[in-house]
Amino acid sequence: MLNKKLTFVFIFLVSTSFLSASEMESVLEVGRENSSQSAVSQEKIDSTEKQTDKIVNEYKVVAKQVEGLKLYNEQKRIQIQAQLDLMDKLDEQLVQVVVMQRQIPPLAQRMLEGLEQFVALDTPFYIDERMERLDIVRSSLSNPKITASEQVRQILEAYNIEAEYGRKISSYQTKDEQQSGVWNNETNDWEEVSGYRTAIRDGIRMAKKLAPTDMLLLPVSKGGA
Repeated sequence: MLNKKLTFVFIFLVSTSFLSASEMESVLEVGRENSSQSAVSQEKIDSTEKQTDKIVNEYKVVAKQVEGLKLYNEQKRIQIQAQLDLMDKLDEQLVQVVVMQRQIPPLAQRMLEGLEQFVALDTPFYIDERMERLDIVRSSLSNPKITASEQVRQILEAYNIEAEYGRKISSYQTKDEQQSGVWNNETNDWEEVSGYRTAIRDGIRMAKKLAPTDMLLLPVSKGGA
């Protein structure tokens, strides 16, 4: 291997011995130019490699941003769909509300008529107060400025008050407590009774909270309401 290298150098030296000084300079100049061009090419390669690395890094950053935007858009899509579903439900409920609002006035009117019938058939206690309450409700139902919810509230309140009468004790009697009677739904009038004066007087005392509540033996007529 060493002999081959020496032979090559020798041949080169022999061959160059036949070149003139100017030719030899030209050969050396070509070598220097090739070396310079190689350096420039290497610089270009290095610069291109740096730009490529920069582009790759920028691509990776953009790719992550795009992936994040995809997830964000998917979440927004789900939220928007949920809002659309909610709007559909609200639309259905709104339709139902409109239907109910149309049904409320006739329903309230029927409830009022039923309550009026009940009061008319019931024992005439607090009759002026009860009739006045019914008049207020009737006026409310015919007033377009009063909302349906307020109309329903008034009719329900009237029903509740009537129900409370059945859970309370109150009394009606003459000032001298000399007469006792029972209401007859068939004749629509009071009928005088005897033999229950003591029981009735005890009941009046209970109603006035002057005596503890206790059992009483009193005549009871069949209700017509």
